[in-house]
Formats: sequence, structure tokens, C-alpha cells
Amino acid sequence: MTQINMIKGGVCAAIGFKASGVHCGIRQNKLKKDLALISAEKNCNAAAVYTKNKVKGAPITVTMENLKDGKAQAIICNSGNANTCAPNGIEVAEQTCALLGKELGIDAKDVIIASTGVIGEKLSLEPFKIGIPKLVKKLKSETSGSLKAAQAIMTTDRVEKECAVSFFLSNKQCHLGGIAKGSGMVNPNMATMLCFLTTDVAISSEMLRKALLKDIEGSFNQLYVDGDTSTNDMVSILASGCAENEEITAEGPEFEQFCAALATVTNQLCKKLAKDAEGAGKLIECIVSGAPDLKTARSVSKSVVGSTLLKAAIFGEDANWGRILCAIGYTDAEFDISKVDVVLSSKYGNVEVCKKATYNPFSEKIAAKVLSADEIGILISLNQGESSASAWGCDLTYEYVKINGEYRS
Repeated sequence: MTQINMIKGGVCAAIGFKASGVHCGIRQNKLKKDLALISAEKNCNAAAVYTKNKVKGAPITVTMENLKDGKAQAIICNSGNANTCAPNGIEVAEQTCALLGKELGIDAKDVIIASTGVIGEKLSLEPFKIGIPKLVKKLKSETSGSLKAAQAIMTTDRVEKECAVSFFLSNKQCHLGGIAKGSGMVNPNMATMLCFLTTDVAISSEMLRKALLKDIEGSFNQLYVDGDTSTNDMVSILASGCAENEEITAEGPEFEQFCAALATVTNQLCKKLAKDAEGAGKLIECIVSGAPDLKTARSVSKSVVGSTLLKAAIFGEDANWGRILCAIGYTDAEFDISKVDVVLSSKYGNVEVCKKATYNPFSEKIAAKVLSADEIGILISLNQGESSASAWGCDLTYEYVKINGEYRS
């Protein structure tokens, strides 16, 4: 595999894409952007995955219909109102696509539409009528365009989330980048938040969808904040083909290289999402190795980062390793618990707290220092196989309750 390099640019890193973000009036605070646009210079192969919540936002219904042909040329997303359970939701989503299509000179069916914010409030078309012309006028292919789009999709997020990479396929330099938002209501059986990805790789719609479905199992489906699956979760990707590599139409080395680049971006976005979760003070990354199979490794790692008791212990910087072992033990998977080792890790060092599922003498003072960092690693060795996986979560803080107790206000 060729080297994958981290670069700047987010969704504008790939050739053929522009982005923008503006305030259009959906949110009361005029200083906060609430409408984002990603636009491609030509129609792209496209794919998306969606929430499995039975309650789905109107934009997802419209996008699923629009993407039946595997093509799209623009992505529009508002924040501040989720456009879910509203009597006029479908109408607003469809008319928004029509407005954008007219402004860009493209088919309304070639628009991916998304929303995030409060559920169950009526949404007017007027802000979109105001905002869409401004969005199109402000489109930029520079890094600033991606940054403004990333800011416009934020809700309770404290910081924007972007990532991009460069790599080579068929001796052609390729790029892949993304932006994401998500702070609460993050635990999937799919994607858990909003993420928009762009690439200039030439790849068929079928293989693009295959790559995305493969990727989310090890990335966004391994992300856990609070156990709630949102109604508007979506991960979408557009491929412009502007890198002019030999088109990927089947599995093989080039497809695997593309998947590796995709995983690099999505895994970084997962870490950013977990670290900026609602009220979070610490990122928790659980890395499981020595598992009998990949499914077990993923299940164990996610079980640990999803433990409410452990999340509280990490907040309190308490090396209560019994909560880790407990979470490992109730994982729905088959393995021998008696072989399990656990290490707590951070920039301040490592401390082995558990050896063969029993207490391993350690310094509480050193452990407390390790846990005082803002990024905590929980390294679990099952010692019964060759498979490994990671999951990402955060601590549980007083601020999380405050944010969600006052969410609509």
C-alpha cells in the first residue's frame, strides 16, 4: 500500500469540490451559521448510509429517494431544526432541493439533504429561500469553504470537525476529506451523527457504497456517547473522479487502498466526535487485541466505551478497573475471560491494572496521573486470537446533564 498523508482542506481537499456556510435565520443567534453547502463541479457517483431509528427525519426520506441512481452533485444541511416529525417536513425538504437545484443549475434529484437540531418543530422554507443564494455565492474551493460548512452543521458541538488525506492510485495523486458533527445522541446501529465525505477518486457507485458500508462497521459504528440513536443520522460520500485514476469497479489492491484512506479519515473524525461529545472532558479510546475474531474485538471495545459506570469513573479519574472487566464480561461474545489483561494508558504513561482477569498490583498515584490526561487509552488483550479493533467514547460529566436538561432553551 502507498503512503497516506494527512493534509488540510476538509471536503475541499478533493479536486472538483467547493463548500460554504452561512446564517440564514433558522437559529436565533445570528453569529452562528445554520446552513451548509458542498457542491461538485460535475455529477458524482455517490453513496450514503442512514440511521436505523424507526423515526427518520424528512431529509433522510428525500435523500434515500434521490440517491436511488447512485448519483449526486450537492449536499445541503441545516442546523437548529432537525426537520423530523413536522407536518410539512417532506415538502420543505423537497422544495429545498428544488431551490438549490435551480440556483446551481442542476437536477433537484441530484441533491443530498440533511438536517440536525431540535426534533418536532415546524420548519419554514423562508430561511432556505434567503440562505441558498448566499450559500452559492460564497462557495469556495479553499480550506475556508470547508471550515465554514463544518461550522454551519454544528449544534452543541464546541469545535468544528474536519479531516483530509492524500494518497496515490494508478500513479495519480488522490484526495479524500470530510466534515462531521455530533455531540449527543451518539450510539448507532449505523452512523450516529452527520458526516459528509468527498473524494476525487474515480470509483463506481457500487464500489463506493461497498467501501462505505465496510468502513462504518469499524468507524462510526464503534462510536458511543450516550446510548441514543438519532433520527437524522447520515454518512454520505461523493466521488468526482477528477483525480483521473483508473476507475475502481471491483475489489483489488486499488480498492483496498481507497478503503484504507477512507478509514484514516473516518477514524480521525470518530476521535474528534468522541472528544467533543456533549459535556465531555476526556476522549476514551478502547483498543482490543488478541481477540478470536473481528466481531468479538469490536463488541468488547464498544461494550467498554459504552459503560456508564466506567464513563463516570474516567470523569472522576478513578482507576476502577473492575468496571472495565465487568463491561468486558457482559459483552455478547464467546471468549475466555480468565485470559484478559487490561492497561490504562495516556500521554503520562501506562499502568497495567489487571492481569489474567485479576488484580495486578499498581500505584494508585501513577494511575490517577495517567487518568488526568484528556485522552485515555484502555488497552485490552484477550490473548486468544489475532484480531483487533478500536472503539471511541467519552467520560460522563455534570455538564452532559446540564446541556440536555436545557437543550430546547
